[in-house]
Amino acid sequence: MTRRLLRYLLAVIALAAGTAAIFLFLNVRPVSVTVVSPEKDVPVRVFGLGTVEARIVSKIGFEIGAAIVELNADHGDRVKKGDVLARLHATSQEAKVARTKAIVLSAEAGIRKADANLEKTRAVLAKKQATNRRKQQLVGRNVVSEESAEESQRDEDVAKADLTVTLSEVEVARALLADARAQLQIEEALLAHYTLTAPFDAMIVERLKELGTVIKAGDPIISLVAPETVWVLAYIDESRAGPIAEGQPAIVRLRSQPQQRFEAKVVRIGVESDRTSEERRVYVKCDQCAPQFYLGEQAEVLVTVAHLDRALLVPEAAVQGFDGAKGTVWTVEDGRLARRVLTFRYRTEDGRLEVVGGLPDKAQVVAAIDPGLVEGRSARIVKEAGR
Repeated sequence: MTRRLLRYLLAVIALAAGTAAIFLFLNVRPVSVTVVSPEKDVPVRVFGLGTVEARIVSKIGFEIGAAIVELNADHGDRVKKGDVLARLHATSQEAKVARTKAIVLSAEAGIRKADANLEKTRAVLAKKQATNRRKQQLVGRNVVSEESAEESQRDEDVAKADLTVTLSEVEVARALLADARAQLQIEEALLAHYTLTAPFDAMIVERLKELGTVIKAGDPIISLVAPETVWVLAYIDESRAGPIAEGQPAIVRLRSQPQQRFEAKVVRIGVESDRTSEERRVYVKCDQCAPQFYLGEQAEVLVTVAHLDRALLVPEAAVQGFDGAKGTVWTVEDGRLARRVLTFRYRTEDGRLEVVGGLPDKAQVVAAIDPGLVEGRSARIVKEAGR
């Protein structure tokens, strides 16, 4: 019985010794780690995914309703400002314009007639005034009777009244002419509404109606875009968008041309972010984009927000509790592991964070978290990442 108990005790002691040996082997022996090292000339880029858009895209149509009788533009056509794109059936309006033109001609003739009457009335008045002056002179000499002199004065007064009436008739005729001309302008303006012209130099994106279609006022007929206003709208996570500013350089890659990189720059930053996706709208414009663009095409955008002459970059996966500014990392200090809270600034496109504070001199940051990392344990550096 005693021997059996002794064997059990020896077995337990052996097992405990083995376990202790394994524990000491796993936790006391130096652990192999990879640390990060400083890098030089590091561009800091922010990634965004977006689409090709244009600042000026218009769907244009007529201000009135009628049947389309002419279409001069189709998908892909380039047009100049003022080019006629479409016309509506305008026979009735053309008749109104012709009628109004006739009214203008009649009013102009009325002006000429009134002017002629005015000249005639002035001539009659001048004659009556001259006759009246002679008779008034002769009545004083008793050459003519007072009755004749009074009659001559009445004739002059009547002639003056006729002149006033004629002047009024001239003003009426001029008013009628002005009204007729104004009416003609209205009718011609309405007639112009039957013709659709290009509001700017553009490319036709889509023709929405066809010949013979009876449209209503305001129906879009043609969709067009100003090619010089084409840009890329990128959506960038708000947590990464802080350093972005207008004028910064960018690189655009189109989904249809992944092998090409187009140089661009930031030209606008939206003042309102997407409340659902928490993304900021950033617009970039290429210096020399692809000659053929496709609105809505997916594009990748990389905005260069900074250029670091020298930086220590830690993979974000090696940072615990990162809150956007600070986080905890493992370090190797005097050959042993320690934990440090560091301060970070920029984040690179490949998910690394720039260390700007909290790291002691000669301390090195571990590049990857391993289950065997224990504070105070010896560490052996086997590789330096980032060189």
